[in-house]
Amino acid sequence: MSETKAEKRPLLIGCGIFSKEIAFLKEKNGWPLDTLFLDSALHVDFNALASSLKKALEENKGRDRVVFYGACHPRMDTMLSEESVFRTVGQNCVSMLLGEEVFSRELSNGAFFLLEEWARRWEHIVSKTFGGKMEVAREVFQNETRYLLCVRTPLSGDFSADAEKAGILVGLPIRWMDASLDHLEEALQKKLPWLRTEK
Repeated sequence: MSETKAEKRPLLIGCGIFSKEIAFLKEKNGWPLDTLFLDSALHVDFNALASSLKKALEENKGRDRVVFYGACHPRMDTMLSEESVFRTVGQNCVSMLLGEEVFSRELSNGAFFLLEEWARRWEHIVSKTFGGKMEVAREVFQNETRYLLCVRTPLSGDFSADAEKAGILVGLPIRWMDASLDHLEEALQKKLPWLRTEK
């Protein structure tokens, strides 16, 4: 009986950037949900992102699947439509965490959002994005953004040293913001009513 129920549990496939936070919310709310998280740095390689996401979806055909991603690939919604799968609503993971109002305000002020996992892998991510040309990376960051906004959740570790190094690498000052999980929880529940525990 338990195996049959487990087989019917919905599967959330998504970016691993908030794997700790989603695991916490799942436990807190008793969500009848399985999760499969992909590498949080896939957004810097569209081919790798598309390949990994399609593979995860295909390997789990026959289950109720939903995707936790923003518009991180130019064909994201087309790819999901082809698989008859929908995704959480939001431009990207940061907008889902902060809410559209705060996200848009900081973005218009010149922020580049830095989360813990990205901060810890910053040099690799930036190098991958700019083909190893760090001088180009610094020029682009300094022309298009004013500061790195380091966002902490209640489950973040201390990544201040990594954040400082990230700022030095691209030549930008850093600022800090603490975010609750309220908006993330709402983003997951808003379009996914089956996440609510059955009474």
